[in-house]
Amino acid sequence: MRLTIDCMTYGPDGLARTDEGKAVFVSGGVAGDVVEAEIVANGASYDRARAVEVLEPSPSRAASACPFSAICGGCPWAALTVEAQRAAKEDNLRSTLKRIGRFSDEDIARIVQPLRHGKDAWGYRNKVELAPTHANGRFALGMHGIDPERIVKVDACPLFDKRHARAVKSVAGALSYLGNSRDLGIERVGIRASRRTRSLEVALWTPTGAFPRAQVARVLQDAVKPTSVVRVMSKGDRRARKVAGVEALFGEGSWTEKLGEEQMRLSAPSFFQVNTAGAEILLDLVLDALQPREDEVAIDLYSGAGTFTLPLARRSAWVAAVEAYGPAVRDLRRNVEIAGLDDVDVIGGDAVREFPDEDADVLVVDPPRAGLDGQAIGLIASTGARDVAYVSCDPATLARDLRRFVDEGTFSIVSATPVDLFPQTFHCETVAHLTRA
Repeated sequence: MRLTIDCMTYGPDGLARTDEGKAVFVSGGVAGDVVEAEIVANGASYDRARAVEVLEPSPSRAASACPFSAICGGCPWAALTVEAQRAAKEDNLRSTLKRIGRFSDEDIARIVQPLRHGKDAWGYRNKVELAPTHANGRFALGMHGIDPERIVKVDACPLFDKRHARAVKSVAGALSYLGNSRDLGIERVGIRASRRTRSLEVALWTPTGAFPRAQVARVLQDAVKPTSVVRVMSKGDRRARKVAGVEALFGEGSWTEKLGEEQMRLSAPSFFQVNTAGAEILLDLVLDALQPREDEVAIDLYSGAGTFTLPLARRSAWVAAVEAYGPAVRDLRRNVEIAGLDDVDVIGGDAVREFPDEDADVLVVDPPRAGLDGQAIGLIASTGARDVAYVSCDPATLARDLRRFVDEGTFSIVSATPVDLFPQTFHCETVAHLTRA
């Protein structure tokens, strides 16, 4: 059928409507395109389709910098101009606050601030991951495709740090060479690069057991001159693998990055934002919202390895930081020590069960995609915190939680600022500022 794509969704697809008004999610098209589409799945309230041909290209259509963007899952919005991407991300936040958060148009106009972004639309990522594939008896590494069953072999990723553009091909080639002579058991490979510290780490995720450590380290040293090569050993069911240990095969055994005034060391399993410059925008927004004072107490929930903990500790009297993930807890303690700070209480455990006893003046939360537990909202409300900064990677759970805060009655919403940490994709971070009502 012939369809006009009205807008982009929070996902890789564009949204169109049939003549009867039924919603159709269309892959391969961008907002403003007129396409010939083929229905691939029928639903009661919506259909899914793929664009077979672009009949009339959108004014917002752009030439992708990546030749694999139509099949690789890393840059699903690469055919859309950066300006149109940013506008769509703002619109997605507004529509989600209205649809899920039940905020009025007047509230949304007051709350939502202009989108913030860094200068790089390509080459901004400090990390890429490669997945293994076996085809015709040969082992290889590549990127996850739009089709989850497909692994796409690439020589370079235009999203990855330009100074290490060759690293993808070099690492994939070196490990493919070894993997075709023996089974390495590789489940995935992470490459982290910093343009600020020149740190380059290759992390190999494998099951526990025997492994040719020296041979792998030597081949990767020859291929990419890394500062660190590590093996992350995992165990358990493939759907819920757990880290059993990390061993250094070569070099420092961790990756170093500079964020704002802080130099941070991170182990391979620890989360860190893939866009360092974008993470600094998040940090600026959090500090602007909280305005911590040197006689105040701060709480950092879901603190990770210390992105917000360290700068808060330099500006306040005391910080209680709570993190459940073991590797991140260890990294946070190490980063606090490296920074020479003695005013941080690192608490390992669930944010609800280990909620700090301190009565905070300011509080930051950076939860996973699932958002905040309902109990966490009650605990935050029970503190004396004057201001809260909520960093979110999912607009739906953010909208839900902001509505919970408003209904609870303790905090009101000052602002919600979208931050484009992930150009060429639909993902977007948001920093919401809440103040005591």
